Amino acid sequence: MTLRLALAFIISAAWAPMAAGQTTAAFMAAGSAELDNPHDLKLSPDGRFLFVADVGNNRIAVLDPRSLAFITAFGAEHQSGTHDIDFDGEGRAYVADTHNNRIIIYEMAGTKANQIGTLTARIRGPEGVLAHPNGRIYVGGAWSGNVVAYENGKVVGELTGLSSPHDLALAPNGDIWLADAGNDRMLLLSPQLQIKRELKGPPYNFDGVRYQDVLADGTVIAADKNNHQVKVISQDGNLLLTLGSGRSGKGPGTFRTPEGIEVDGETLWISDSGNNRVVRYKLTID
Repeated sequence: MTLRLALAFIISAAWAPMAAGQTTAAFMAAGSAELDNPHDLKLSPDGRFLFVADVGNNRIAVLDPRSLAFITAFGAEHQSGTHDIDFDGEGRAYVADTHNNRIIIYEMAGTKANQIGTLTARIRGPEGVLAHPNGRIYVGGAWSGNVVAYENGKVVGELTGLSSPHDLALAPNGDIWLADAGNDRMLLLSPQLQIKRELKGPPYNFDGVRYQDVLADGTVIAADKNNHQVKVISQDGNLLLTLGSGRSGKGPGTFRTPEGIEVDGETLWISDSGNNRVVRYKLTID
């Protein structure tokens, strides 16, 4: 497979391809919105808006996906330590209101959010949420060390024994990728929360892996926070590419504790969290 990435900067020694193929890089965009430690990202279902969990501002910020300009925000009056957002098939938003130990459910009308419910059972410090097509809501309780599955507001499954679990991302076949951050690994889970696969140790060498997204072919793109890198992993587990030199910074080809990942077609957005900004890449896979 040939993998080409057009990055937010022209870079030289900032990437390390791990499989045969050519990789190129060119500037796309870096946002200037006033964010404070932005974490995970999610496009609105219609693709018009990029929703950002703006942790330090206790809110969801809404950006223009192309220019990354700030449009509006919601939730600052009742959220605390906002870490993640996802949308279900009906367009409802599920927000990880981390410091309040809950998931807030919003009815959305464009960028207008109306709170209609919460999920709180058996979770503390939720930092990841997935609205699965099967109708269940999966939540990573970072402080409770578990993943909880809800259906119609009731707990229907739980996986325990984790360490600071963060993001949950949907695989093409309905399985779920989990970033088990405190254990420096990624787990592939069934919808019944059975562990099917583990990515840990070499060649990934994760250090606090946080949030990720999955392409239609099963390729996983994960933010490896404490390594200041973003890693691209094929469906069969090959490490295809490492973005970032591994040194904290803001110059060409560097990140500072990246967290959020969102992909749509050829566009990849990354929360360069320690630099308080979102960057946009162009992604092409031949």
